[in-house]
Amino acid sequence: MKPLWSDERALPTFDAQNLEGRFDVAVVGAGLTGLVTALLLARRGHRVVVLEARAVGSGTSGATTAKATVLQGTRASSIAAKHPRETVQQYLAGNRFGLDWLVRFCTRNAVPFQRPSAVTYAPTNAELDRVQSEYDLLLTLGVDVRWSDTARVPFDFAGGVEVPEQLQCDPVDLLTAIADQARKAGVTLATGQRVTDIGTDRDPQVRTVHGTVKADRVVLATGIPIADRGGFFARVVPERSYLVAVYDPEAEPLDMYWAASTPVRSIRTVPAGEGQWILVGGNSHQVGRAESEAANVEDLRLWALRHFGGNVTHAWGAQDYHPIDELPYVGPLLPTSDRVLIASGFAKWGMTNAVAAGAVLAGHFGGAMPPWAKAYASWSTHELAGAAAGVGHNVRAMTDMAKDRIAALTTSTKTPEEGTGCVARRGGQPVATSTVGGHTRSVSATCPHMGGLVHWNDAELTWDCPLHGSRFTAAGELLEGPATSDLAAVEEDDADAGMPEVGSD
Repeated sequence: MKPLWSDERALPTFDAQNLEGRFDVAVVGAGLTGLVTALLLARRGHRVVVLEARAVGSGTSGATTAKATVLQGTRASSIAAKHPRETVQQYLAGNRFGLDWLVRFCTRNAVPFQRPSAVTYAPTNAELDRVQSEYDLLLTLGVDVRWSDTARVPFDFAGGVEVPEQLQCDPVDLLTAIADQARKAGVTLATGQRVTDIGTDRDPQVRTVHGTVKADRVVLATGIPIADRGGFFARVVPERSYLVAVYDPEAEPLDMYWAASTPVRSIRTVPAGEGQWILVGGNSHQVGRAESEAANVEDLRLWALRHFGGNVTHAWGAQDYHPIDELPYVGPLLPTSDRVLIASGFAKWGMTNAVAAGAVLAGHFGGAMPPWAKAYASWSTHELAGAAAGVGHNVRAMTDMAKDRIAALTTSTKTPEEGTGCVARRGGQPVATSTVGGHTRSVSATCPHMGGLVHWNDAELTWDCPLHGSRFTAAGELLEGPATSDLAAVEEDDADAGMPEVGSD
């Protein structure tokens, strides 16, 4: 399941020639947040290194729909339900900043982009009140919104709110250009450098799988902080959603649409020579908690074909983190120290929020703090608005983990069929076994982050931890999440016990 954006080209990689000496700032993660932050800091004279575990854009930023807009479904209404209108206004101002920054950057650096309207719509009359409330709220907050009762689209449309001249682009084009400008500004980019530990105030070292890097301060731009200090893993809910791309040589460009329905539908077009790709996203669920991820992808595929026809050419997944109090967390990892800074909780609207986060993070290094930064604070009284949701989420997570462990320890080992995986007892321990491409592999089923038991993802053929969203390949190699190491290997004798061979590595 490879994203449309990177199907026929390799993501950028950089083999840093010199990681010696001391950096002012080490940015962990080469997605949009990390690259924008590095660029802004370098332009202010800081010596910056970006450490990326895989390649530029190998995480969420390279799998996004790349819709940059201040109209984010019914997000403003969700924030207003928990926070004062002033806070909603600040959040919108941050996203307006992000949108304007992207327009300027793409224009100056020849990154192709389009300026369609963004539309939040009601597929049926049942959702009209929800969409109308978003329109009314944005109108009172000064956003340039319009109401439409009809639209020339091939799907059900009962009415919607529209904001004109937003932005969409190819995210890999954007990330490549930002990386190029960051290097020109003096940033050192190093890919293939998975960070395993960030040290402490007294130990200003960033440890990677290849050695250590000295840095006075650290920015964790990893989607969810890889450091447990601060407990942000308990303040966001990891969510997986899916996209399919339909190619139609006769399709016309569409605006960007978001359905206020269950399940959500996110729609945009991508120019493709004579025609268009139509991207359809949705079917979000908590990581590791779907009955079948493959069924979610198939449902999305059938919906796309039913409404657009054409040919489905790509299908892939993306990961996001939803904050329990509806606002992003950008700032110090700990309230008592600003040596380590984080950015998390963009709730699927990372294009504008990542840029806003970069500006807030840069403000923590002695620059001017944006006037709207309070809505992004990592430590603030506004997080109390999500306290009940956070407690509920984490109680459910712990309850589910206990159930998973009991189920695993009472399940006998079996050889999985092709494309499947199972967790079962072996030698008194839970072991994750899968068969992919004729190869049967067994690894520990215990996530190295906080001991959750992984679940098999039958769409992406990965092991996903439902506790805090860490994900691993079938061979146990870490893909993303707060974990910093692979799933542990299983002793060969244990792996082979009671199991026939199905292929070999």
